[in-house]
Amino acid sequence: MSESSASQDEGTGSRRGRKPIRPDPESGPVALLAHRLWKLKEEAGDPSFADMASRLGAAASKSSLAAAARGSALPSWETTWEFVRVLAVDRLGRDPEEVRREWRAYWEQAGIAGDGKDEARMPEQFPPDPPAKPSQARRLTVLAAVTGVLGLGAVLLAWVLPFADEDKPVAQPTPTRSVSPHDDSVFEGDVTYPDGTVVKQGTSFDKTWRLRNAGTVPWQGRYLTRMNDTPCRAPKRVGIGPVLPGETVDITVRVRAADSPGRCKIYWKMTDEDGSPLLAAKKPIFLDVTVA
Repeated sequence: MSESSASQDEGTGSRRGRKPIRPDPESGPVALLAHRLWKLKEEAGDPSFADMASRLGAAASKSSLAAAARGSALPSWETTWEFVRVLAVDRLGRDPEEVRREWRAYWEQAGIAGDGKDEARMPEQFPPDPPAKPSQARRLTVLAAVTGVLGLGAVLLAWVLPFADEDKPVAQPTPTRSVSPHDDSVFEGDVTYPDGTVVKQGTSFDKTWRLRNAGTVPWQGRYLTRMNDTPCRAPKRVGIGPVLPGETVDITVRVRAADSPGRCKIYWKMTDEDGSPLLAAKKPIFLDVTVA
C-alpha cells in the first residue's frame, strides 16, 4: 500500500499534500488492525503523528506510529500500545486496563491470522495423544476394574465412619482470605534535573527519579528501559531494586548531552529482564532538558 510523500504531520486541519491512503480492512488482518487505529485516531480528534510522538507523549517515533497505521506490516505491541494509550486513555479518558485487554486481543488476532511473518505468536497447541496399543488397552481395562473395586470400598467406608465418629467433636474450618497480588507504581518526582533544565553541550550528568512500589508484589529483576532515541546519549536500560511493597527507590541514569543545541526528551518504561513491558497502563517517565 502506498502513502503520499507529503507530510501528514503538519497538524489536524491544515495538512498539506495528498491524504494518506487508508488501509482496506477487507484486505487482511494487519490492515484491519491499522483500520481500527485510524478510527481511534479520528475519534480522538485526528492529531498528527508528530503531535502524538511529542505533545501527547507517545513513547514511539512519529515514523513508527505512521507505519503502524499503514497496515503493510504488523507493528510491535509496544508501538501499538503507545499509539492507543495516548489516544484512548490519555485523550479520551477510557479505563487503561480495559483498553489494554481490548487492543491486545486485536493485535494478537492480527498476528495469528497473518501469513506467519508477523511478530505476534501464540503458544503451540499440544498434539493429541497417540492411540493405545493392544497391550496397553488390556492393562487399562484391568486398572479400571481394580479402581472400580477400590471405589466401592471407599463408598462403604465413607458410610460406616460417620457412625463410628459420631461422638467426636467436629472441628470447624478456619476461614481464610485470599488476596490477589497487585502490581502498581507511583511516580514520586524528579530528584535531579527537573523538566526544562538547561544543560551545556557535550556535558554528562546524572538524572534521578523517585518511584514508590504501591502494590503488593516485590520488584525483582526489573529495569527502566529506554523507549526512543535522541541526540542525547543514555544507556538502553538501568536496573531497579529490589524494592519491597511500600518502599521508594531512586533510579539514576547517566546522560551525555548532545553536541549541538536543542531539546532532549527521552522516555523510559518499566520492563522485566527480557524487555517485556510491565505496568503497561502507566505512562512512561522521561527526561526533558534543553541543550544550550
